[in-house]
Amino acid sequence: MLNVQVKSLGSLVVLCLRGRVVRGELAPLRAAVTSHSGATAVVLDLTGVTSIDAGGLGAMLEMREQARAKGIEFKLMNVSRHAGWVLEVTRLNSVFDVASSAEAYFGARGQYEPTMFAACA
Repeated sequence: MLNVQVKSLGSLVVLCLRGRVVRGELAPLRAAVTSHSGATAVVLDLTGVTSIDAGGLGAMLEMREQARAKGIEFKLMNVSRHAGWVLEVTRLNSVFDVASSAEAYFGARGQYEPTMFAACA
C-alpha cells in the first residue's frame, strides 16, 4: 500500500511517499500530484519507498511529463537504496532530476525550512 503525505511551502509541494510505488497502488500518488497543479515545483521524497515496479516507473515518468507541460518542476529527493538501484538499472537516474536532500534542492532557492521535512525522514 502507498501512503502519500503532502507538505507545502508556498508554491513548492513535497510528497512524502511510504510503501510501494507499484501498479495498482498509484491512485494516492496520482491524486496528490494532480491536486497541486498550481505549484511551481513538485518533489517526490522517496525515503519510505520499499519497492518500485515498471508500472510505478511509468507513472512517475508520466507525472513528470504532465508537470513539465504545465511549467512545473518535477524532482525526486532522498531516494531510498532500493529506489536508487531501480533508477540506476533502468538508467532513469539520468532522466529524473534527483536531489540528495531537501536542503540541497531548496537551500539554493532560499526557501528551505527544516521543519517542513521532519515527517518525511
